Amino acid sequence: MNSTGVWRQRLGYGVADFSCNLVWQMITLYLMFFYTDVMGLALVQVSLLFLITRFVDAITDTIMGVIIDKTNTRWGKSRPYFLLGAIPFGLLAVLAFYVPDIGPVGKLVYAYITYIGLSTAYTMVNIPLASILPSLTSDEQERTNLATVRIIFSFIGATAVSAITLPMVNILGNGSQAQGFFWTMVIFAIVATVFFFVTFKNVEEKVKLHQEKVTVKQAFSSLKGNRPWYIFAINIVFMWGSHFFMQGALIYYFTYNVGRPELASVIASIGAFVPIIGTFATPFISRKMYKKTLFMISSTINLAGIIIMLVANINVTGLIIGAVIAALGFGLRQSIYFSMQADPVDYGEWKSGISAAGLMMSLNGFIGKVALAAAGALSGLFMSWGNYVPNETQTASALLAIKMNYLIIPAGMVVASMVIMSFYNLDKIFPKIRAELNDRDPVHDSREQSA
Repeated sequence: MNSTGVWRQRLGYGVADFSCNLVWQMITLYLMFFYTDVMGLALVQVSLLFLITRFVDAITDTIMGVIIDKTNTRWGKSRPYFLLGAIPFGLLAVLAFYVPDIGPVGKLVYAYITYIGLSTAYTMVNIPLASILPSLTSDEQERTNLATVRIIFSFIGATAVSAITLPMVNILGNGSQAQGFFWTMVIFAIVATVFFFVTFKNVEEKVKLHQEKVTVKQAFSSLKGNRPWYIFAINIVFMWGSHFFMQGALIYYFTYNVGRPELASVIASIGAFVPIIGTFATPFISRKMYKKTLFMISSTINLAGIIIMLVANINVTGLIIGAVIAALGFGLRQSIYFSMQADPVDYGEWKSGISAAGLMMSLNGFIGKVALAAAGALSGLFMSWGNYVPNETQTASALLAIKMNYLIIPAGMVVASMVIMSFYNLDKIFPKIRAELNDRDPVHDSREQSA
């Protein structure tokens, strides 16, 4: 493939995660706040809503993976869903940030319907984004390059949301947060929808698998003995759980604990923009060391930043320094994570003869959604335990609960993540696995070179 084609695919792949993050960042940063402080739902109701929705979403992730593995079109297995899911994704994103005038019970029912709907639409476009990577190239370094471009665009999308959402809410709302969030989401949703069409046009599944359609039973059986994936999957709970806790508690921490709500956008922007620096460095560093080693180093940097913020307490300078360091480590870790997740797919194909990329990626998504559900539900329960009351001066117990959600629990989960990943040893044998797979099916290489 010539350089123009390589970069067209990289950029086409990357803008899909830009689209995802225009909506995902809104959910993680502002949806809980939107439900409690704008729509007026009770915190306990929102906690249960998050828990139920995410478990439903986790199930749909697995179903989506099976659907992808059974899909066989002229566009490939994963690619068609960028086209089919774009409009539902944008439409449901808008509806999720709308406040209907239908009373407390009606609003709660509406929240369930729209949030579950949005989560399902997100699954429809996001699971293919992960499952398509092994089919875009069989070259390990190019997978890292693609994952890096993807993460760079994800951080650009996250930065945009973090930096401009609250100002846009104030401008477009003209004094009404409900109106402001709605019109802000309308703009983000239109952009996200258009870019998914761009992705569909510019990516191509070049690595074709020459096997019969995989049954559900065969797909699940291919997971047996895939120890690298088991370790990787367990790690997801703790790696992403730490991030979800921090994201969900950020606006509460700076509003109530620090007493500087305007700093929420600053810290969120740091958390979205600074990781790009680490992400840019990932392809170069990954040539010098194993992916696992880079994951551990980046996790250590991330943990150091969180600890600095914990020690800083409400000192703004210390909080900003800690946020920058934590974000730098997160950028390195997230980029190598997305590169790593394609490798257990190849290991499974090498060991069982069956490629179940859709199922495996969807199960990764399932576990991530469980982590998100648990983080959202536990955050709400901790704050309820602390007697949190929206828009009021908080008690010492409420402030402690918020601090636990934002700093203490995330630090512990990063440590747990590092312990789990210490058992991951696929890097050492991966070149041999990739070479044997190419020997089994030389079309992998010839197709990519001729594309």
